[in-house]
Amino acid sequence: MIPSSLPNTAVLDVPVVLLPYQQAWIADASPLKTCEKSRRTGLTWAEAADDVLIAAADKGQNVYYIGYNQDMAIEYVEACGMWAKAFNYAASEVEEGLWEDDTEDRHIKTYTIRFPDSGRRIVALSSRPANLRGKQGVVVIDEAAFHDKLGELLKAALALLIWGGKVRIISTHDGDQNPFNELIQEIRAGKRKGSVQRITFQEAIDQGLYRRVCLRLGREWNADEEKAWMADVYAFYGDAAEEELDVVPSQGSGTYLTRAIIERCMRQDIPVLSWECKTEFALLPDHIRQAEAKEWCDENLQPLLALCNPEHAHYFGEDFARSGDLTIFFPLAEQRKLTYRAPFVLELRNVPFKEQELILYYILDRLPRFTHGCFDARGNGQYLAERAMQKYGIQRITQVMLSEAWYREEMPRFKSFFEDGTIEVPADAGHMDDYRAIKMIRGVAKLPDIRTTDKTGKKRHGDAAIGCAMAIAATRNDTGPAWAATAPSAVNRDTFTGFGCGRSGDILAGYT
Repeated sequence: MIPSSLPNTAVLDVPVVLLPYQQAWIADASPLKTCEKSRRTGLTWAEAADDVLIAAADKGQNVYYIGYNQDMAIEYVEACGMWAKAFNYAASEVEEGLWEDDTEDRHIKTYTIRFPDSGRRIVALSSRPANLRGKQGVVVIDEAAFHDKLGELLKAALALLIWGGKVRIISTHDGDQNPFNELIQEIRAGKRKGSVQRITFQEAIDQGLYRRVCLRLGREWNADEEKAWMADVYAFYGDAAEEELDVVPSQGSGTYLTRAIIERCMRQDIPVLSWECKTEFALLPDHIRQAEAKEWCDENLQPLLALCNPEHAHYFGEDFARSGDLTIFFPLAEQRKLTYRAPFVLELRNVPFKEQELILYYILDRLPRFTHGCFDARGNGQYLAERAMQKYGIQRITQVMLSEAWYREEMPRFKSFFEDGTIEVPADAGHMDDYRAIKMIRGVAKLPDIRTTDKTGKKRHGDAAIGCAMAIAATRNDTGPAWAATAPSAVNRDTFTGFGCGRSGDILAGYT
C-alpha cells in the first residue's frame, strides 16, 4: 500500500525516483549480495530506502550500516531519515550513542533511527566493529574494499545469515588483490553462495543518472551537456578512471592460470582426437563427405564413447571454427564427489559445416545421460549452435554469444575448477598453450587477439580453453526457463516498483 502522503504517479508527469540499476539492487533478495560499482551512482542512497522498508515493516529487522568513517555514517542515516518521511513512517530523530566494542576495548560512535510501530531500528556506525556478536538483522558494509580486515568483518556479518539475516556489500574497487574483489570472484566461481551486481558510470548515465542531476539542479537536460559533463568527470579521475568509474580492478593483467595448476589437472590417459580436412574435401559430393565422416566416427569415436559410464551425467562444451582456428568438442563426465573428467577431446580443423554437424550428433546421441551443452554461437558458429538446440531442445542447449559479460561471469568458475582440482583434462602441449593464452585484460579473464603455434606449425587461439570453459559452464545445468526478476513496490518490498513518488526536492539528494 502506498502511504497517503505520496502522490499517485499515474497522474503526474514525473519520473520514477529510483533508476533501473537501483531498482535491480533492491529487487535482489539474495541473503548475501554484492555490488561492484562506480563512484557516485547513488547506490547507498537506494540501499537506505530499502533499509527503511525493512526496519519499519511489521515483521522487520534491525539494520546495521558499517561505513569506514563518520561522514559516511552521517550521510547514510540522513538519507534514511529522508526516506522515512517520504514513506510517512513514524520514526525518531537521529540519536547519537556508543557501540561497546569489547574485543578491541574501545567505543564506536553510532547514529540510530528508531521505528516505534515495528520496534526496530537502523544503526549507522562511524567505523568498523571488531565483531557483531549477539546482533540479528541486516548488515550493510559500504565501500567494503577500503575496510581494514574485511575478511574478519565478513565472518562476523555472515553469522547473521543463520537466523534469517542478510548481508549487503557495496564498494568501488581498490585493486584486484583486495578481499572485496576476491569475494566477488568467489561468488562468481560458485565457491560462495551469493549474488553480484555491477554498475559502471557509463551504464548509470545510460539509465538516467545525469538526467537526475539536472532534475535536482532544476535545469533542462541536454545531450551535449551530458557528454561534456561525463568527459569532465573522467578527466577529474584521470588515470584512476578505469577503476573508479569503469569498475575495473587496478593491476589486473597477466596470465590467468599458472602452468603448475594446469599440469596438476592434466591426465596422460585422456586422448585428444584430431580430424583435419583438405580444402578439396569440401568439393566432394554430399554423400561421399558424409560417408567418410561417419566412417571416421565409427573408427575413432565409437570405442571411446562405449567406455563412458552410463551412470554418470555428461556435459558438453563447444568452440566453433570453420577454417583457421579449431572447432573443439569437449565432453565432461560428472564423477563422484562432484568432480569432472573429460573422456576425450576432439579437435576439428577445416571440416565443412555439414560434417561438423554429423560428428556432433554422433557424439551427443551416444553420450550417456547427456544433460546440458553450451555452444559458441558467434558468427558462423550460430548455425551449429542453432541446429543442436533444434535437435536436443532449448532445455539442454545454451547458445552462447561470447562477450565480456560472459567471460566476467564464467571465467572465475572455470579457474576454480583448476585451482580446486575439480576437473581432469588431457595432458596435451597444445591444450596447455590454450589454457595459458587466457589473460587478465582490464580486470576480465579472456583471450587476447593473439594466436599461438603448435608443434606442427598450425595456429591456435585458445580453442581448447574456450571449449573447456563452455563445458564447465554447462555443468551449472540451468535448464529451466529464465525468468526476469520483477521489482518490489514502493512501500511493500514484495511488490517494489521503484518508488514512483515524484518528489523533486530532498528525495533526489542521493544522486549528487
